[in-house]
Amino acid sequence: MNIEKDRIQNDLEQIAQFGKLPQGGVTRLALSDLDMKARTYFIEAMKQAKLDVRVDAVGNIYGRREGKKNLPPVLLGSHLDTVPEGGNYDGIVGVTSALEVIRTLNDAGIITERPIEIINFTAEESSRFRASTIGSKAVKGAITSEKMHKMVDKEEISFYQALQNAGYHPEQLDAVKLAPGAYHAFIEMHIEQGPVLERLDKKIGIVTAIAAPTRMHITIEGKADHSGNTPMNMRQDALAGACEIILAIEEIAKAKAGEHTVGTVGDVSVKPGAMNVIPGEVQLWVDIRDIALEDKKKAVQLLLEKLDEVAQQRGLKVKYEMLSDEVPVQLCPRIIQSIQAVTEKLNYPYHVMHSGAGHDAMNLVPITDVGMIFVPSQAGISHNIAEFTAIDDIALGANVLLHTVYQLSMEGE
Repeated sequence: MNIEKDRIQNDLEQIAQFGKLPQGGVTRLALSDLDMKARTYFIEAMKQAKLDVRVDAVGNIYGRREGKKNLPPVLLGSHLDTVPEGGNYDGIVGVTSALEVIRTLNDAGIITERPIEIINFTAEESSRFRASTIGSKAVKGAITSEKMHKMVDKEEISFYQALQNAGYHPEQLDAVKLAPGAYHAFIEMHIEQGPVLERLDKKIGIVTAIAAPTRMHITIEGKADHSGNTPMNMRQDALAGACEIILAIEEIAKAKAGEHTVGTVGDVSVKPGAMNVIPGEVQLWVDIRDIALEDKKKAVQLLLEKLDEVAQQRGLKVKYEMLSDEVPVQLCPRIIQSIQAVTEKLNYPYHVMHSGAGHDAMNLVPITDVGMIFVPSQAGISHNIAEFTAIDDIALGANVLLHTVYQLSMEGE
């Protein structure tokens, strides 16, 4: 029993049309018109695979294949939304491979003991609403109506409003949350988004832990003055202070926190933004991640100390808002062992590793046993139009997914 890679390739090509860019890659932000078109395609494909489809109040899309018994199902899937000028594989490989697992079981005429469900999570990427994995956080019960109103995009459209605009029902948020034990297991297949598998010449990554981000919005307030008539020793340059903070984040992550700490300033806003005016205000959006909670806490504390130092030494006002502070997770040893056993039986070269990127899978840990399968990313590139994973590598990962899901779905009570 093996998947058909041509069907996955066709799904990838069809979904790539929704937000396709002239230079390659795609922009398909969460709950945008393009995302809704991709969702419509995916729903129709699930129905063609004879799945019962339902969509919850925050737009998470489920497709269910019944089993012999009414036991907690095995769940698998990922997401369809992308970053701006992103690639055609991040998330999409996970949902298309999940769909292909169902098709393959259908072709083989296999009815599993447990039901199997596939899922497309809403707003995995933080690109639009400055918060990541929103749909799976709602499933975990970590999203409130108040938070949905506060999450806004650059047009000041809130996540709550965007859901309403898409025809969903955010007022029914309570119905989204899943109880612990609602599922027998969850497995997410994903591109690695890094260079490790390719460099090691391994085709499968078996994930043991997922790093979690702390995200902050920092505002540096100085004084906007004339660039020609203000002496250097009398300036309150917000951008100069911001640069010092940015370099400090790099240094903290490189040398002062933990072995796996990473720190990024991914967005900068400068006001008033004129060449001949000393910047009076700068806003930074910061992402610090680690698989070790204490190391991440150390990095954040060092950053907060640096904010105070820059404010005092440069005569600036520096304030911050904690956007999110998530906890790294360890994945389930039982699922890890199942994936490893399947990979070895298929004789695919594999590597046991952690994920530096966050994924929806991390939010399912309080609900069920969770595992992740990685496939290689060419040159380690992701969140970029050059993102690429060969279809042959995707097919290997999908086969591991298929046989792991089959084994788990055949387990009894």
